Amino acid sequence: MQQYFVNGRAENPVIIRDRDTAKHMFSVMRLVAGDEVVLVFDDGIKRLAKVLSAENHSFELIEDLPDNVELPVQVTIASGFPKGDKLDLISQKATELGAAAIWAYPADWSVVKWDGKKLAKKEEKLAKIVLGAAEQSKRNRVPEVKLFDQKAAFLEQLTGFDKIFIAYEETAKAGDLSALARELETVETGQKILFIFGPEGGISPKEIELFEQAGGIKVGLGPRILRTETAPLYALSVLSYALEMKEFKSLDS
Repeated sequence: MQQYFVNGRAENPVIIRDRDTAKHMFSVMRLVAGDEVVLVFDDGIKRLAKVLSAENHSFELIEDLPDNVELPVQVTIASGFPKGDKLDLISQKATELGAAAIWAYPADWSVVKWDGKKLAKKEEKLAKIVLGAAEQSKRNRVPEVKLFDQKAAFLEQLTGFDKIFIAYEETAKAGDLSALARELETVETGQKILFIFGPEGGISPKEIELFEQAGGIKVGLGPRILRTETAPLYALSVLSYALEMKEFKSLDS
């Protein structure tokens, strides 16, 4: 069943005022009176809704749905600005894997340099990608997208997390492949988790120092060296297994 995110509170009747959403619903998907869809409002609750009028873009809310597919923790993915369209891929797939926010910052070894105007356009593009991915993967919430123009502004945000993991390939090279698994054993439901990733060139020693001063913990992501666009997806997959899949397995047994 089709799912759409609607800004605002859940009140009958629902009028779709966003032009892009209305166009997709009634011109692309050709919804007509009586068709049913799932609408998700700002509270993150999915609700079954029926089209009242295709002309007026209106719906009637029928019932709340119990479906909640969000991770038990709030995970933010923060990547050093990567080259090309890699951030598009990261944003789409991280959304599908359950990230609560996708951030990017100007790392010391980032090749690309985005000014304020380019950042605004990029942020707008990523927001659309994330919205589509959230609808496709039946999320209860649309992840936040935020691109920092200054690293100092990014560093100021680090105090808001319960745990900070620094994806650092040198940790894996040193033979410590269990740091992430060990730390995930201490993660509690509802905590705010930040994963920091470098761009293609990695994270500089100075950045490591700054992140560690903020409470960051260096972790390896397996024995292989991952590309900058692959590492966030690996981390989210590991987190899902550690916090979700093992729980499902215990319920089945």
